[in-house]
Amino acid sequence: MRSRQVFRSAIVLLGGVGFALSCAAKESADLLMYNGKVLTVDREFSIASAVAVKDGKILAVGGDDLAKQYDAKRSIDLKGRTLLPGFTDTHIHIRTSARRDVDLIDVKSIAELQQLVRKKAQELGPGQWITGYGWDEALFPEKRNPSRADLDAAAPNNPVALTRAGGHSIVGNSAAIKLAGLTPQTPDPPGGLIEKDAKGELNGVVRESNDIYLRHAPANKWEDVSASYLASLKALLPLGITSVMDASGTIDDEPVGKGGTDKPSARVTYKRAKGIYDKHGADLPRLALYISYPGAERLNAYPHRTGYGDDRVRIGPIGETAVDGGFTGPTAWTLADYKGMPGFRGKGRFTDAQLQEIVDVSAKRGWQMGLHAIGDAAIVQTVNAYSKSLRATGIVNKDHRWFLDHFTIMPPDETMKVMAEDKIMIAQQPNFTYNLEDRYVQTLDDWRLKHTNSVATPAKKFGLFVALGSDNLPIGPMVGLYTAVTRKGMSGKVYGPEEAVTIQEALRMYTANGPYLTFEEKTKGTIEPGKLADMIVLDADPLTIPPERLLDVKVDLTMVGGKVVYDRSAT
Repeated sequence: MRSRQVFRSAIVLLGGVGFALSCAAKESADLLMYNGKVLTVDREFSIASAVAVKDGKILAVGGDDLAKQYDAKRSIDLKGRTLLPGFTDTHIHIRTSARRDVDLIDVKSIAELQQLVRKKAQELGPGQWITGYGWDEALFPEKRNPSRADLDAAAPNNPVALTRAGGHSIVGNSAAIKLAGLTPQTPDPPGGLIEKDAKGELNGVVRESNDIYLRHAPANKWEDVSASYLASLKALLPLGITSVMDASGTIDDEPVGKGGTDKPSARVTYKRAKGIYDKHGADLPRLALYISYPGAERLNAYPHRTGYGDDRVRIGPIGETAVDGGFTGPTAWTLADYKGMPGFRGKGRFTDAQLQEIVDVSAKRGWQMGLHAIGDAAIVQTVNAYSKSLRATGIVNKDHRWFLDHFTIMPPDETMKVMAEDKIMIAQQPNFTYNLEDRYVQTLDDWRLKHTNSVATPAKKFGLFVALGSDNLPIGPMVGLYTAVTRKGMSGKVYGPEEAVTIQEALRMYTANGPYLTFEEKTKGTIEPGKLADMIVLDADPLTIPPERLLDVKVDLTMVGGKVVYDRSAT
């Protein structure tokens, strides 16, 4: 009898030891997400159902049995929702604003625009400048640009200058025109155009030369706009953007003699961004800054270059530094006349020699290049300059990752062959075909209209590397994904269906490919062990819903470094 009791006691003891060993065998984790559809966007586009996170990085990816392997401080039941890597927007302008600015991004009519301007005039008082950004005539029932007369009616006693979404044109009222010294006889600025109405009078719109008005407004200081920069960064999180390349950077605030200037602008710099990220970085998307070309002397004096920084904020390429204008002007430089405008092909910003100097100086200092080239003529000029510099310096044989920003009008095959040979890449915005449909229809011949913002031909026929972004038109990645897979404009019309890609390809270009342009593909962009836990949860599966529904998909959760920085259920 006693031997049975001893045996039973031993069994209980061993069972307890086994249970303890089993518990001890569980590895600790900070977060476990399970019961979902995990789009890893790895090389095979593997699909899992659970992810474990520790110390801001992905610890494991697999099935729901991960719950048996990891003891997590926090668990999230995905309830069948889709988890994927956060989006990387490879070209955006983080907007800032001062007290005199009006936000026009969501304005739906000229009457509404006038109402905002009128309200701001009452707030500021007579004589004070009113500026603003974001109007888009495609959203207006009037289907035209706002004019000098519209602004005069809203604020006759204030100078007003309002920049269009995309930043390639601006409209001013009579007071602003007078302060700028413009008359019908004023010559067009280099690379720009001063519009006139049918009677030869100024209508207030100036293309590709916003400073013609804005230099007469009081200069902002960084201190005036830094809070709005922070707010704009935070506004990206509900869109699922966990990394961004801001195309607005400068080196203006460096000491004179080390790249800076004695009159720095209020634009973002690495030092200014670093100051924000030192305080708030854990709650923000990761940031890489394009640096506008400052001239040879200043660039040579600047001690840093592409890659300087850390995984929160770093320096990116020399860019955007526009080689031509855009179609929101429109002044993009094309190889053929604009439709209905004999002899007009837009405008380039540089001679071949000037552009070559920019590229050569930057290359010799070890910079990556990411210049703005929208029209096919600008693309040809930029590729030629890149290729000449890459081959002359031997950089062509290195991991240079130079790219073109925009690539809106597909260039001749010969140019794309050079790009393939020299490994020149593309930061593309397919959403332009959606948002700028009316401008393209007005200005482009049938072939160029069909191949705007091409993805399939450059990527599949010529093997060019393509990453996606928005350039603020609009920022939301769902519009880019929708247009990349449907090739539909805002009207629903399809343009060049052969340029469409699959949703898997589009997702890869908007998640995994972006970090490659900042030399960070080994640390983020896919859901794989060891990578940063920058992930988002969607309320629908983009792989299975009809493409038309992509525009309605919502981001439920956004995580940066495993920390939930946006929760739609809490808003």
